Amino acid sequence: MSDLLVAVGLVLVIEGLLWALSPSFGRKMLEALSDMPEQTLRMSGMTAIAVGVAIVWLVRG
Repeated sequence: MSDLLVAVGLVLVIEGLLWALSPSFGRKMLEALSDMPEQTLRMSGMTAIAVGVAIVWLVRG
């Protein structure tokens, strides 16, 4: 359970870095994402999940 909390904390740190260091870049990315087709966003999300699972599996395996 502690590993899960550490992972959530790291996600928040990485996400927060974008907004803390360059909020205008974050807004541009959100605008670009809003123009993308839903299927592209869905595939990107599934790819990110697969890469994340692979990284955890390799590190913890």
